[in-house]
Amino acid sequence: MAVEAIALLTGSGWASGINLYLVTFMLGIAGRLGWSDLPDVFSRTDVMIVAGVLVVVEFVTDKVPYLDNVWDAIHTVARPLGAGVIGAVMAGQSPSIGAVMGGAVAALLALNAHSAKATTRLAINASPEPVSNVSLSLLEDVSVAGLMALALTHPLITLIVVAVLVIGASALTFWLWRVARRSWRRIRQRIGVTAPRSGPSVENNGNEAADPNATSGL
Repeated sequence: MAVEAIALLTGSGWASGINLYLVTFMLGIAGRLGWSDLPDVFSRTDVMIVAGVLVVVEFVTDKVPYLDNVWDAIHTVARPLGAGVIGAVMAGQSPSIGAVMGGAVAALLALNAHSAKATTRLAINASPEPVSNVSLSLLEDVSVAGLMALALTHPLITLIVVAVLVIGASALTFWLWRVARRSWRRIRQRIGVTAPRSGPSVENNGNEAADPNATSGL
């Protein structure tokens, strides 16, 4: 039971950093169908309706270049905070995991995943040959659904997968942040306003410009 609870907590925590609302909605479905012994709050009708609406909103917003960057910026706080709440609620019913510990672990995992997601989108939008946001977003949605399904059915495998994802996301975030900074710097240089220099612009190799009206010898 402890392994199952930890696997579901870590799996949902990391996946929440990619798509918090899809995770919440899937937990509600799992609770209603009896796939896992989850707190009733996830399967409440009002919670599932709000989560479902936000799933649709994120599904559309996350596929629009630059708008996805704004959405990610807003969710820098929302995703880890939401994951922390989900983790605390799930861990609260487990005697082996405290609510505070569960919330903290889930929040940190969500922050790890969110950082990789946000920097990836920055790098893609800054690239002169960007990968389709639609393709990447669909891949993220499928990955979230797959990780949640794995957490509900194969706890031990989920723990291994989450550990690999954390390491990979940390390395990817570091590398892509450097790539994104260089790319955005080039974009600013390309589209930025370069103000003309005031004063004389003609170089005379150290000699002053000759006055055509000046008379020699005077």
